[in-house]
Order: sequence, then structure tokens, then C-alpha cells
Amino acid sequence: MRSGKIEGVCDNIDAELFRLARQDESAGERVGYSNYSYWHSTWRIFTKNRVAMFFFFLLCALLLFTFLQPLLPGQRDAVKIYTGDAGRPLRNAPPGRDFWFGTNAIGQDLWARIWSGTRTSMLIGMAVGFFDALMGVLVGSLWGYVRRLDRLITELYNVVQNIPETIILILAAYILRPGMGTIIFAMCIAGWLPTARYVRNQIVIIRDREFNLASRCLGTPTSRIITRNLLPQLVSVIMMRTALAIPLAIGHEVFLTYIGLGLPVSIPSLGNLVNEGRIVMMSPSLRYQLIFPSVMLSLITISFYVIGNSFADAADPKNHL
Repeated sequence: MRSGKIEGVCDNIDAELFRLARQDESAGERVGYSNYSYWHSTWRIFTKNRVAMFFFFLLCALLLFTFLQPLLPGQRDAVKIYTGDAGRPLRNAPPGRDFWFGTNAIGQDLWARIWSGTRTSMLIGMAVGFFDALMGVLVGSLWGYVRRLDRLITELYNVVQNIPETIILILAAYILRPGMGTIIFAMCIAGWLPTARYVRNQIVIIRDREFNLASRCLGTPTSRIITRNLLPQLVSVIMMRTALAIPLAIGHEVFLTYIGLGLPVSIPSLGNLVNEGRIVMMSPSLRYQLIFPSVMLSLITISFYVIGNSFADAADPKNHL
């Protein structure tokens, strides 16, 4: 009796309601579509910061003019000694129409030397900054994610970190032949350690979250987990550390030149110019030799600092709406 009622009910159900549903990929894409772009959102937030944009355009203008200056007409040689009518060097000539930034103690044009020195220091800073970022991210990622390497790298870090960085810079610059390669090598020996330590600490915080555990359970390789799950969340940190490493490297170059272990005098750099200006700074009429390179150095370091911090804030996904 009961089975007959069930059959009667089934006969009254429309068969169209039980047709096999087919997968529609285009409908799935329409439902899951979003016009959100991480880098577009980052750039949009960064451009809203007027102070950061001012220093961004200032830094771009300085870099552009630094590399275009030797190609412009009427520019003097940065290492040539200029003489007057009597054949004597134009020593310590004040700023004027002939020499916009004056000359130094041996008659070289400070305008040309400042731009040449900025070009040299920027090349050193960028090379060191990118190396620090590359090694810091690579070692820090392995240090924080691969547990078997944690103790080994921690002990190596403690050994190297307990040696003052100033001693490492002085020894490397003293043993090797003076030059740009020596300066870059000396700064790269231990300059990446703070970045590696910072990246390691950030990865330790997020390595055991649910999405990483799910990836490991599915057999995802370690390299893919690091590059796809972990590092994208550290973009803001990496960009900030890289931006701050460049002015720090320029400051180290100035310090090495100050103690007499920097670039040779024949290679203009901001370190050489600041050191030359320091020697004559007690004479009021010659202080321009220190003021001009110091202003250039300050503009570069402040610009990188402001841009790095502002871009780090803009790259943080928490600030994206």
C-alpha cells in the first residue's frame, strides 16, 4: 500500500526538474570575476601620498639628470684641472657664471664632480641594495621555512652578526685593491644579514597558517609554497628594506672615504666630495665645497627613505579596499 503511494507521487513529479546539469565554465568565470589588481591598487594608494610623490619625482629628476649631464653641451670634465690666463690652476674659485658650484683646491669643476660623484655613489648603492634584497630574501625564506636549516643558519648568523660591520668594511677595503668593485664587495659581505633576519621572522609567523598546511598536504613543492604563498605577503617588507639599503650603502661609502679606505681620489664620489669639503669647512669662504655635496647626499637619502616607507604602506594588502 505504501509503495503504491510513493509510485503515485513520483508519477506526478515533472521530469524536467531532474535534468543533468552541465558545467558552464563561462558562467563560473562571470561569477568569480573581479577587476582587483594588486599592483594597480598599490600604485593608486601610493600616488595619493603627495609628499611621497614629490620626492619620487625629485629622485627621478636627479637620476635622469645625473646620467644625462655628461651628454649635455658645455659640460666640463669632472677630473680635469682648469687653469687661468697665467696657466695657474683656478683653485678654490667661488661659485659664479663660469663655474656654477665653484672649483676645489686643485682647480676641478665642482658642478661636474658632484654629478659624476652622484652617478658613482648611486651605482654603488643600487648594486649593493639589490644584492642585499636578493640574498636576504633567498636566505631568509629558506631560514624561516625549512626547519632543518634553522639551527645551522642561526648559528652562522650569530657568528657573523657579532663581528662589527665596520670592522668587516675596513678589513675588506684595506686588503683588496681600492675601486668600485672592492667597495661593493665589502658592503655585500654582511649587508644582507638584517634583511634575511627580518624575512625569516615574517615567514615564521605565517608558515603554519591553514593555506600553507593545505598546500603541504597536497604535496606542493617547497619552492612553490615559498614563491606563491609566502613571498607575495612580504612584498611591502622587501620593497622597504631594498629602498632603505640604497642610502645606507651610500652612507657606508662616505664613511669609508672619510677614514681613507674609500674610492681613489681620481674617481669622483659623494664620499670623496664630502671628505674634501670637510677639510676646508673651517674657512667660511670655502664651505660651499661641503654644502653642495652634502645637500645632494641628503636629498637622495631622504627621498629613498620617504619613498620606501610610503611604498611599503601602499603595498600592504590591509590598506587595499
